[in-house]
Amino acid sequence: MKSAPIVLLCLGLPVVALAAPPAPQVNPRVKEIVTNKCSLCHGMDGESASAVFPRLAAQHPEYMVKQLADFRDGRRKGTMNEMAAGLTDEEIAGLAAYFGAKKPLARRPGDPDFAAVGKYIFHKGNPYSGVAACASCHGKAAYGTVQLPRLAGQHPAYLETQLTEFNKRERTNDNAIMHAIASKMTELEIKAVAAYIGSLE
Repeated sequence: MKSAPIVLLCLGLPVVALAAPPAPQVNPRVKEIVTNKCSLCHGMDGESASAVFPRLAAQHPEYMVKQLADFRDGRRKGTMNEMAAGLTDEEIAGLAAYFGAKKPLARRPGDPDFAAVGKYIFHKGNPYSGVAACASCHGKAAYGTVQLPRLAGQHPAYLETQLTEFNKRERTNDNAIMHAIASKMTELEIKAVAAYIGSLE
């Protein structure tokens, strides 16, 4: 009975709403680089409107650090070489953290029948031609790891370009395993896998 007044007192307390955690502070220099450079192609939140440029929202920061450093130092070739030139290690880390913290937007699925072919290859591979299942490295949901990129929701056209470059060994800054896998994929398989991955969230 002694605890009753305490219980009644607690029940009589006003309900206080918990405040949302404050947004993480962004280094002014990083925000400046995003505004003046990155946003032109990738958008302020890493959701590029053009399929030519990859979506960066929710990408693994560790993976982005490697790619930006590779572009800066010439290990990976492309239009990003000029954009990454002169970035310091601290700026690269800040940019990676900035985009990695962004929430990816929902995706609209493409042709479901065509994507179904890609789904099979992504999860099962092609045992007849020796194509390994994408999920064996990038995960069942295509979220990747700190070493391997998040693919879920990426622009299909961008994925097609990257797989084609791996196929032709034009992209050489990453795991050589991708050369062996992509070289066995047909154009149809590449397009189907890209369509399926692009529909994921």
